[in-house]
Amino acid sequence: MTEGAERIASADRRIAFLGTGLMGAPMVRRLLKAGFAVTVWNRDPRKAEALAVDGAIIAPTPAEAARGADIVFTMLSDGKAVGQVLFDGGVADVLKTGAAVIDSSSIAPPIARDHAARLADRGIAHIDAPVSGGVVGAEAGTLAIMAGGEPAIVEGLADVFAALGRVTHVGPSGAGQICKLANQQIVAITIGAVAEAMILVEAGGASREKFREAIRGGFAESRILDLHGGRMVARSFAPGGPSRLQLKDLDTVAAMAELFMLDLPLTAVVRDEFRDFVADGGGETDHSGLLLHLEKINQRSGENRK
Repeated sequence: MTEGAERIASADRRIAFLGTGLMGAPMVRRLLKAGFAVTVWNRDPRKAEALAVDGAIIAPTPAEAARGADIVFTMLSDGKAVGQVLFDGGVADVLKTGAAVIDSSSIAPPIARDHAARLADRGIAHIDAPVSGGVVGAEAGTLAIMAGGEPAIVEGLADVFAALGRVTHVGPSGAGQICKLANQQIVAITIGAVAEAMILVEAGGASREKFREAIRGGFAESRILDLHGGRMVARSFAPGGPSRLQLKDLDTVAAMAELFMLDLPLTAVVRDEFRDFVADGGGETDHSGLLLHLEKINQRSGENRK
């Protein structure tokens, strides 16, 4: 094991967590519950301060949170925000050689690789480790974690990841992010499929709730049908995953498809639907709320046929 890997695997480690929003806050609570010392920062300080009761130390700036830390988590909105915090916000300047940055944000793979290279020049390890499972998974400690980077570093962080969920090393730097994008493709397309099925069922005179109940356990069963289908039935669209972030990920998928010269027609269609939904004011609505957009389209179509 390298010197850096040995350091991040040591028992006496301090963690800084930057970004304590919908996903970050429950992840911090899981780390605290596992016995780790965690210092937190958030752009909106109220979201960080709410974690003090759980035992987190509150820092006024990203650099102050990271000072003296062995491990720094970032859970921010996009690659630009991560870069600003790491390099413009002084985090990379205060970290010691052998520290590790775990970026759990969902960002473009080339940006993740760039961050890894810039940190490596300073002797700092970088793991791109985006997650899937939503707020429910973050609270329960059952996140699926897709890690890109050095295998030895991922192995040395095993107990840290174990507090959050199940980690899989998927390849070199950037590989975690490409796997997260593929995950988001599946999520978006499946949300669209469940939403369209709900519309068809109701138009045919059946109960959406009973339809979902009837197909559970069959070939159409999925986590999306369980959670997002349940939200569609209940018409409860408070954001676990805001549609604007789903669109951001689909835009990145489109950019990667262009880079790799791939044709992804299903992804392109659902991306267009999310773009229209966000443009129509649905950006802060949960991505299961795509149902509302599809209902609106069909309502207009019905009125046009009259």
